[in-house]
Amino acid sequence: MALTREQKEAVLARYADWMKKSQAVVLVEYSGLSMKELDAIRAKVRDTGGEFHIIKNTLARKVFEANGINAPADMTKKSTAVAFAFSDAAGTAKALADATKGMEAVKLKGGLLNTQPLSPAQVKALAELPPLPVMRAQLLGVLQAPAGKLVRTIAEPARSLASVFRAYTEKAQQPAA
Repeated sequence: MALTREQKEAVLARYADWMKKSQAVVLVEYSGLSMKELDAIRAKVRDTGGEFHIIKNTLARKVFEANGINAPADMTKKSTAVAFAFSDAAGTAKALADATKGMEAVKLKGGLLNTQPLSPAQVKALAELPPLPVMRAQLLGVLQAPAGKLVRTIAEPARSLASVFRAYTEKAQQPAA
């Protein structure tokens, strides 16, 4: 069933809005996948707070132009599917990589991080980053380490004094031999 002009404009507006909201966009070639495999990829990407859609190349070029993005021409050739990462760019790229692992029909074309084009190798590197909650925990650990060391350093003289008092009271409580 063909889309009317109004429907096409609505789809274009939705994709342009998603492009603005996305931290990252990953483009893949998907020729030869079944609907079951595509649905599995969609579900995995949605779990990370993203969207995965098959998009016409002319529509993809229009969305890029509407957002002022100069994407490489090879990103919009052959069959194109797009993963939009709304909240966690690394998590969405990792979910897409995990979902397509072992699928010969899926080839990574590249992507965009904010508005900067990424090569397929850069997208793979993005997918290998730890998810956002893990990165936050690591950063928090790095920030807390000096504060913990400072607290232990400040508390050490008092702890030493307390152990001297405890040893003295234990010695005083022992019967004379």
